[in-house]
Amino acid sequence: MARVKSEKLFREASKVLVGGVNSPVRAFKAVGGAPVFIRSGKGARLTTEDGGRLIDYCLSWGPLILGHAHPKVAAAAAAAVKRGSSFGAPTEAETRLARMICGAFPSIELMRLTSSGTESVMSALRVARAFAKRDMIVKFAGCYHGHADSLLVQAGSGAATLGSPDSAGVPKAWAETTINLPYNDASAAAEAFLKWGERIAAVIVEPVAANMGVVPPEAGFLERLREITKRHGALLIFDEVVTGFRLSWGGAQKLRGIRPDLTILGKIMGGGFPLAAYGGRRDVMSLVSPLGRVYQAGTLSGNPVAVAAGLAALEALKSGKPYARLDRLAADLAGGITREAKRANVPLRVQRAGSMFTVFFTVSPVKDYESAKWADTAKYAKFFNILLEEGIYFPPSQFEAAFLSTAHTEKDIEKTLSAVRGALERL
Repeated sequence: MARVKSEKLFREASKVLVGGVNSPVRAFKAVGGAPVFIRSGKGARLTTEDGGRLIDYCLSWGPLILGHAHPKVAAAAAAAVKRGSSFGAPTEAETRLARMICGAFPSIELMRLTSSGTESVMSALRVARAFAKRDMIVKFAGCYHGHADSLLVQAGSGAATLGSPDSAGVPKAWAETTINLPYNDASAAAEAFLKWGERIAAVIVEPVAANMGVVPPEAGFLERLREITKRHGALLIFDEVVTGFRLSWGGAQKLRGIRPDLTILGKIMGGGFPLAAYGGRRDVMSLVSPLGRVYQAGTLSGNPVAVAAGLAALEALKSGKPYARLDRLAADLAGGITREAKRANVPLRVQRAGSMFTVFFTVSPVKDYESAKWADTAKYAKFFNILLEEGIYFPPSQFEAAFLSTAHTEKDIEKTLSAVRGALERL
């Protein structure tokens, strides 16, 4: 697919935007070439500025479970903006959305709307530290929780060592409040609590990792985290920004039967608009201002346009009926890619959780960040670009999740598998 206009637009953007983009992965550094500039989206398809038509498996990195420009979501947002885009004052719709979320997630007794997942994570960690009266946080390598300073850390040399900054501009002292452990390693968590337990306020985890590619939790991993945190008086935080309303009505925690103390939500709940939330136990969330002394505020938090779009999106999912079809389509696609790889004798594995999946170019199971790094990123880049030529848009990075929407059809899966067959033969 020619990218002549996209290349020109990228050159112009690079003069005024850092790296030509407003979020790093959009720059296509992991796959090469100029990024594709998008003109519009409808259903499961994108139209590029070069006139190309793409079947989209990125879906704005997950929020668009109903596809692009879903009629009811678009209508709700349009009606809301005509009434006013922002008031900086409460609206009745915020309460309706909150009530719907609390109904889907029984672990959420009290919540607060924000504008981004990063903001919600930052706020949840603040309230967790205040509640536990401790400073340290446990996270897992490869799980992304936004770009707050204390979470941009890399692992130390052992399982229970303090983190060090993974980004310039992060004070070492901030990083040293974070313990970074291998995902799916509950024993490492137990060891960390033996060493630092009296100082650990919370464990934050993606219940299904989606930011090193899709890595499901191994049997017992999340259950052990729940048991360890309870025993040591620390909070368990599920970051369900990606999985919330993606895997089920009630997220990964419903499927796993685990009740975290705090939950982070985003993406789908905003219907494609900037909207997120954090919430959980009433006694914990009651520490947040104006009820308590944990300060958090936001001018655009719960803005009426995003709330209207979120309500429309969640109404379409509330019955739970879309999830069975999404799971079936994803299983057909993942199974088809696996069969085509065997036919072409190309080593790869598809890891899937519901309607989210990743094609890893490795024969070994991917269970954590270290094993994810074994994947052949050069081969993925070639695979991505061949698919792009054939009108298929996968994530422009080996270490990102792909998604399906209710707008995808069986014919889309067939066309995608045909393109995959050709791409694998050319690798």
